[in-house]
Amino acid sequence: MPSHPRPPSPEISRRGLLRAGAAAAAFGASAGALLARASAASAVLSDGDHVPALVVGSGYGGAVTALRLTQAGIATSVVEMGMAWNTPGPDGNVFCDMIKPDQRSFWLRTRTDQPLGYFLGIPVNKPIGRYTGVLDSEAFSGIRVYQGRGLGGGSLVNGAMAVLPKREYFEEILPSVDADAMYRTYFPRAMAALGVNNVDPAWFESAACYRYARLSRDEAHASGYRTTFIPSVYDFAYMAQEQANAVARSALGSEVIYGNNHGKRSLDKTYLAAAAATGRLTVTTQHVVTAVAPANGGGYVVTLTQLGTTGDAVNTKTVRADRVFLAAGSVGTSKLLVAMKATGKLPGLGDAVGHGWGNNGNVMVARANHVWQPTGSLQSAMPAVGIDNWADPAGPVFAEIAPFPSGNETWISLYLAITKNPHRARFVYNAGTGAVDLTWRTEQNQPSIDAASRVFDTINRRQATIYRSDLFGVCKVWGDDLTYHPLGGCVLDQATDNYGRLPGHPGLYVMDGSLIPGSTGVNPFVTITALAERNIEKIISTDLP
Repeated sequence: MPSHPRPPSPEISRRGLLRAGAAAAAFGASAGALLARASAASAVLSDGDHVPALVVGSGYGGAVTALRLTQAGIATSVVEMGMAWNTPGPDGNVFCDMIKPDQRSFWLRTRTDQPLGYFLGIPVNKPIGRYTGVLDSEAFSGIRVYQGRGLGGGSLVNGAMAVLPKREYFEEILPSVDADAMYRTYFPRAMAALGVNNVDPAWFESAACYRYARLSRDEAHASGYRTTFIPSVYDFAYMAQEQANAVARSALGSEVIYGNNHGKRSLDKTYLAAAAATGRLTVTTQHVVTAVAPANGGGYVVTLTQLGTTGDAVNTKTVRADRVFLAAGSVGTSKLLVAMKATGKLPGLGDAVGHGWGNNGNVMVARANHVWQPTGSLQSAMPAVGIDNWADPAGPVFAEIAPFPSGNETWISLYLAITKNPHRARFVYNAGTGAVDLTWRTEQNQPSIDAASRVFDTINRRQATIYRSDLFGVCKVWGDDLTYHPLGGCVLDQATDNYGRLPGHPGLYVMDGSLIPGSTGVNPFVTITALAERNIEKIISTDLP
């Protein structure tokens, strides 16, 4: 049992990550204006336009695709259903914080739908104005799926945890992909471009904002579990300045799930900014792709609905694209393709389309600490440590030590457990309503609860602590009805070929987390990014003139 967290990835050097992170931050600062011009009103797609390459979605897969296409000399248009988050509100900030959410927080809701919706068993969600906010809580019959809405997708609202999957597990979930090439080339390429950096261990040990993480780490060690530091795309140098009150606070200002005003290297500051710097990128925001169909003479006709900020449809357009790259996320891409298959707009899509969806084994849980074990009123919203019990064959678990940044002392230790849950679901088209639902049932999360219980029952027993049962409902211990990590629905080498091409539809590609069959064992965005790097490299070299 170690006394300190282990480094997360011996295959990518700490010095290399620091250099890459500094370079990405500097580039993001200089190229932000270029990205703003790429998404200006003059760049918005018009009805009847014809473009060489259309990328649907601006999350990790879409951002990688946009950068590599533009670098290859191809004029590329990105369509994003959310806003370009670059205009400050009345308070002077682009994003709101978690403690005082307003209309900027949620996508087209009149009340927040926070993952922790209760405190002391009392509902704590708050009324807000209906608006195209940055976080979507999309409800299906058995699960809520949290997704980012805006230019940069999920990178705007996640906890910035840039974790590599265990190699043996990567080989298990994606056996058709050359793992040597991924760990030698594409994972390092992705981490460099994302601006991944590591927390300074010495600073971590003294930082008041990580008291909560040190407490949970020490309790895990005392209970027989290993921990590891988590690389991040949040700038830890900036965070240290936040701690010293030298800069505006973001991670230390209760900012995370509704966006970060400072410090985070989200995709609009890295991949998308670099694509804009080529001069070949245009961005159309607040447009939803509702249909894709083959065009006479080649390419695809794409139907777009333009949204107002209250979600009303203000315009419908059709554009033609020589090639279409679907990167609307696991849910968005899967729903679109299932609907196109069911309605005959994309005839011949394989039966595997819509299948293989999973929630990455997500389950949340919290523990009540003793009164002499404060977690701290100042908490960094960016996790830096995880409990690594993935080697347990009876129930693999990687558990993020999560913050509870309420601004007050709570004595709460919170965790997001990622488990090896074998259950999968599929997307189903409803011909009567035209909607697409997901067959996931809440009870399918029982293997995740069982695996997480093995860890946290042990910690509670050895530390003489108990679970909190007032945060996810009334007398409800487990947050088992939500996921931050939707994966699958168009699985690589099943619904697509081994590089994301949709068979029978030349020039139509899938480039996002829907390619990954339901699980990565860790936070998935580095895997999504690296897989997109691999796939677009092959597509550019073989498919494009």
